[in-house]
Amino acid sequence: MELKLNKPICFFDLETTGIDIGKDRIVEISIFKVFPNGNKESKTWLVNPTIPIPPQTTAVHGITDEKVANEPTFAELAPHIHNMIKDSDLGGFNSDRFDIPLLAEELLRAGVDFDMKNKVSVDVQTIFHKMEERTLSAALKFYCGKSLDNAHSAEADTMATYEILKAQLDRYPELENDMKALSEFTTRKKIADFAGMIAFDKDDEEIFTFGKHKGAKVEKVLESEPGYFSWIQNADFPLYTKKVLTAIKLRKLNTK
Repeated sequence: MELKLNKPICFFDLETTGIDIGKDRIVEISIFKVFPNGNKESKTWLVNPTIPIPPQTTAVHGITDEKVANEPTFAELAPHIHNMIKDSDLGGFNSDRFDIPLLAEELLRAGVDFDMKNKVSVDVQTIFHKMEERTLSAALKFYCGKSLDNAHSAEADTMATYEILKAQLDRYPELENDMKALSEFTTRKKIADFAGMIAFDKDDEEIFTFGKHKGAKVEKVLESEPGYFSWIQNADFPLYTKKVLTAIKLRKLNTK
């Protein structure tokens, strides 16, 4: 089954220096763009992360400091990457919880004002976990009857993700072949920032999900404890979380 698209969708995968969204860096990114007319475009870049790649991480994806020493930094690649994804929805495997948040941090760090307005995201892993509870390699075997050769290569993982989503649509007739519907199906919880530190409550108002104000409405906390905003802005929180918090603060000021 081919995807029904109203706009392009970019499936992408990252290999990184680690799993800390705020601190780790991209060492490889692969993007596979599918257009509504069926055209496809693919790009893969190795990236110099400008920080050492831990040996335990190299053991997973095989990318060493030496391999990326002469590759462009993410800041150099950011305009090209943003140009490729800016008009597109996003798809990936565990992308809502890892790849999109880390990509957003890298883009913001490079001075690109990235957000998900006018985009949806489809996390193929969530469909898989809701339906079958397995890993990417098992998903490709289960849905497509193929073995995942060269696992933990960004390009191989990206292509596998694309093939799995098409096979999932064939297997589950209850899944609507529509990116917005698939995005809603793959959303685990409604959050305001990628890191999940600010979520929405039953009244669709932002609340903190951590710390001493966990469960409290963000607007009320910012009003009663102005210093909390400054503390977050100056502490080691993800840049996108700080951006969302600033937008909430400005929105409140503009309504006064």
